[in-house]
Amino acid sequence: MAKNANESVQSIKYSVAMMKNPVHPDEPEKAYANIQLNGIVSLGQLAQHIREHGSPYTRDVVLGVITAIVDHTREYLVQGYKVDLGDLGTFVPSLTSEGALPGTDSEGNPITALQAFNSDNIKDVKVNYGMTSIFSDLRKDAIFEKVTSPTATTSPKPRR
Repeated sequence: MAKNANESVQSIKYSVAMMKNPVHPDEPEKAYANIQLNGIVSLGQLAQHIREHGSPYTRDVVLGVITAIVDHTREYLVQGYKVDLGDLGTFVPSLTSEGALPGTDSEGNPITALQAFNSDNIKDVKVNYGMTSIFSDLRKDAIFEKVTSPTATTSPKPRR
């Protein structure tokens, strides 16, 4: 991955833990990697970072555009649209529902489970994220650093 000369290359830190396979609990424990986040980047920090990397737009303009994308993506999702944000990925609404059984209507007539189902059976609307190829193979650009113990997650230090 290309970096500017004034940027240091940041590695993905990981620790190793012994874990059982929950699907096959009789198998012996194996060592697995656990990511140790380098920090949390806020929307404002991301907007500033974009501004500092050659964008002709101010941090506030970048932040405004990102905020509008979030707001309008939500608007389309609650209307039942799949939102394709190009290289960023796709966002698709999905439903969680409680099953309905056959029963009787308000007049005591038998109804099928399909007839008994209504919007009250829908318990939640969630969002599925569809990753694009730009995010699907991060490993080829990543540098890894093994650490001996988990680290605390912090926000990056503001640049002066």
